[in-house]
Amino acid sequence: MANVAIPYFSGRGHTRRLAQEIAAGLGVGHCDARLIDVAQMGETDWQALDAADAIVMGTPTYMGSAAAEFKAFMDQTGTLWAQQRWADKLAAGFTVAIFGGGDKLQTLQQLMVFAMQHGMVWVGQDQIGAPVDPEKEGLNQSGVWLGLGAVSVRDKTQLIGAGDLHTAHLFGQRLARAVRRWAL
Repeated sequence: MANVAIPYFSGRGHTRRLAQEIAAGLGVGHCDARLIDVAQMGETDWQALDAADAIVMGTPTYMGSAAAEFKAFMDQTGTLWAQQRWADKLAAGFTVAIFGGGDKLQTLQQLMVFAMQHGMVWVGQDQIGAPVDPEKEGLNQSGVWLGLGAVSVRDKTQLIGAGDLHTAHLFGQRLARAVRRWAL
C-alpha cells in the first residue's frame, strides 16, 4: 500500500481539519496517510517523511505567506535538500485563509517552489465546481488549481465549510490515484 505523509501546521484547528479530510480521501483511495504536526515533530516523523511516496504539505496563510511554524519546518530540511532525499516523491499542498482570495495562491506557490527545490513532482487540484458546473456547488469555491485553497469558518464547531471539506476529500482521492500511478 502506498503511503502519504501530511506535514501540517494548524494555528486554530482549521488546517488540521483539512489534513484529516485529505487523509480520509486518501484512505478511500487505498493509501495509508500519516498526519504530522510540524510543531511537535520527532525522529519517527522525519523517518516517515523519508519513507513516504508522497508529501502533502498544509499551512494556514498568515499575512500572505506560510505560517512561521511551517516555514521553520521547511528550513529544517536543508540537509535533506542537499542530499535530494525527497527527489521524485509526489508533492501537493493545501492552505486556508479567512478570505476567499486571502493570498492563498502565494502560500501554495511557496510550497510548490519548496517541493521543486527538493526535486519533487507537484500534483494540483482537479475539481471544477460552480459556476462552471452548477451541480457541483461549493466545490473548489476559491477557484485554486495549484493545490487546495479553503476558507476558514469562524464557528469553532465547524472550522471549514462543507464545500471545502468535500473538495479536500476529493483532493485526497486525486492524490491517491496519482500516488498509486506514480509509485508503481
